[in-house]
Amino acid sequence: MIPVILSGGSGTRLWPLSRGQYPKQFLPLVSDHTMVQETLLRLAGIVGLKAPIAVCNEDHRFMMAEQLWEIGAKPAAIILEPVGKNTAPAVALAALTAESPDDVLLVLPADHVISNIKAFHKAIAEAEILADQGFLVTFGIVPTEPETGYGYIKRDNLQQGAAFHVAAFVEKPDFETATQYLQTGDYFWNSGMFAFKAGSFLKELEKFNPKMLSVCEKALKAAKVDLDFVRLDKEIFSSAPSDSIDYAVMEKTDKAVVIPLKAGWNDVGSWSALWDVTDKDRLGNAISGDVLTVDTENSFIYAENKLVAVIGVHDLVVVETKDAVMIASKDRVQEVKQIVTQLKELKRSEADIHRKAYRPWGHYDSVDTGDRHQTKRIVVKPGAKLSLQKHHHRAEHWVVVKGTALVTKGDEKILLSENESIYIPIGTVHCLENPGVIALEIVEVQSGSYLGEDDIVRFDDKYGRI
Repeated sequence: MIPVILSGGSGTRLWPLSRGQYPKQFLPLVSDHTMVQETLLRLAGIVGLKAPIAVCNEDHRFMMAEQLWEIGAKPAAIILEPVGKNTAPAVALAALTAESPDDVLLVLPADHVISNIKAFHKAIAEAEILADQGFLVTFGIVPTEPETGYGYIKRDNLQQGAAFHVAAFVEKPDFETATQYLQTGDYFWNSGMFAFKAGSFLKELEKFNPKMLSVCEKALKAAKVDLDFVRLDKEIFSSAPSDSIDYAVMEKTDKAVVIPLKAGWNDVGSWSALWDVTDKDRLGNAISGDVLTVDTENSFIYAENKLVAVIGVHDLVVVETKDAVMIASKDRVQEVKQIVTQLKELKRSEADIHRKAYRPWGHYDSVDTGDRHQTKRIVVKPGAKLSLQKHHHRAEHWVVVKGTALVTKGDEKILLSENESIYIPIGTVHCLENPGVIALEIVEVQSGSYLGEDDIVRFDDKYGRI
């Protein structure tokens, strides 16, 4: 069995913590591990698992690779989507990448929480048996309330081992309809998790959407392999139809079965959902960071950078990051995505990036910005190296705070230690790298007429960036 990790979501409803360039699946929301890491770690103990295949946005490739590396997971491939095309093409790519058409793919979104691991493993074992018989298995979450934020799966009365044949997939219902679904006992929440043989899925996809399969085959054939990364041809892959597994295959096939799953599942699709799965104090408050409360109940309060004091509030979500504060009524958190839409319309960077921005070589934090200056705290991982580059509009002054820096400045190579500094004039080709075994920390002061991140001319980059 091959775990297939789908990591294409943007997590806009968890803004300002989750953002376009650093979405929720790469955040440690419910434990010390990120959600991507938890997705794989909860499979520990299952016998016969092969190396995982991950499918993610090209912009997230280094986060995916590093987070898998941190937990000792060696992927068979990390397939990079140059454009998002929903789940069906992503799974098709994984199926085409599998070693054998008889390999069972365990398709898992990277942003779920499952608390009852024993029940989950039992369902996976049952799914593998059915997948080996040629069925396309989905996991239906036994509903606990009339939820209107999920799609539903209606079961048939015909049973197949531990599963039921699927009668229908239905869209997100209104509250009254969801209540009726709950009363019948025939409906499950659609988890978006699947198990099937690679060959079985591709055969059904060819039957119902041959163009999608053809485009995925061509995109893979033209792909470039770079270490663990499979870089798809953008022009070819962009022509693929965009569709979910449900619409493309599962709704049409006569081989779909659903296994009822009762395992403490949550897709953490909103701040209220995160409140549900987070430990709370005696007043029902889920608190993270430097927080003080007075007469506050049933609230989610997250402080990343500052002291947050909350007085006399109930059922609120308060989230503070270095560059944003979001306050919402807990029953209206689905509307957070409207704020993200406004930010994008205003072309504000807060929609996509944090003040602290992650790069393959480390990260930087923009601690102060003015009309003609910007100050950053830059951390470079041991052995890492920024691209060889120059800027047309800004000069840079670097001061080493910790570690050792090897600086390329024009034709010179200069080694700097703590408390030493260097000046890089406008237009000078330069590079910063960390030759040491501890993290390199520097303070960078930029000055000039334009300080945007797009004022970079790269001549060489070990990470393959343009």
